[in-house]
Amino acid sequence: MFNSYYSLAFNPFDKQQLPEKDCFRSKDFDEMTSRLNFLKDTRGIGLFTASPGMGKSFCLKCFASTLNPNLYHMEYVCLSTISVADFYKQLCLILGVKDRGGKTVMFKAIQEQIYYLYHEKRQPLLLAIDEAQYLSTGILNDIKMLMNYGYDSVNCFTLILCGESHLNAILRTQPHEALRQRITVHYNYQGLSDSEAIEYILHKLNCAGSSKAIIDESALNAVVGQTHGNPRLIDNIMSDALVIGSQQDKKCIDVDVILAAANNQNLG
Repeated sequence: MFNSYYSLAFNPFDKQQLPEKDCFRSKDFDEMTSRLNFLKDTRGIGLFTASPGMGKSFCLKCFASTLNPNLYHMEYVCLSTISVADFYKQLCLILGVKDRGGKTVMFKAIQEQIYYLYHEKRQPLLLAIDEAQYLSTGILNDIKMLMNYGYDSVNCFTLILCGESHLNAILRTQPHEALRQRITVHYNYQGLSDSEAIEYILHKLNCAGSSKAIIDESALNAVVGQTHGNPRLIDNIMSDALVIGSQQDKKCIDVDVILAAANNQNLG
């Protein structure tokens, strides 16, 4: 109902409805994208960390949408709370190789397929593992070994590890020192600045065909104060604000609407 009330073509704060081409290019988004573009050609390991809701997975999705499938083989994995054996089976599945035999047989088949994509097909693999903070020590150790080609002298694929900020502390522990040393690029999200947060809201409203006239300046500042630069929290509070504002017949969303929405989201 609020779409028509505020002359919106869709809810711009619903992540399922805003296309990648209309993404908001924050400092975090541009920093991660530039590092991903570097990695796709140099190969190696990239580590991207952030608090929940900062947008790193969406940035990864936008990056994947720009890749030429004839030049790169991109795969995304999010099931990270699994055993080492299941992890190998998952890699076999996405790479199109048989998952028969034990770990040693699957390891060899995976490495051979990765090398084939890189050396023969000229379509190197980019493997993105999301929620990597849940990966077991066994999986992290085997990932390190998967990267070892030609006496550890050749990078045949790109490994992208995405996770929450405490993944940094996990990788700094002694068992993961060898893996940490292999990380080529690293970026930790800072969150939207106050000005970026306001630009983010107005950008999304504009993408849906509305104008900044539907929310006043004090309300924008209230959203910034309640969400501390977290895009997911901004989306949640603004979606609620659109519902509440339309129910209260407010053509312009004000501070009271934002505070009501924040209360609904348990932010107040």
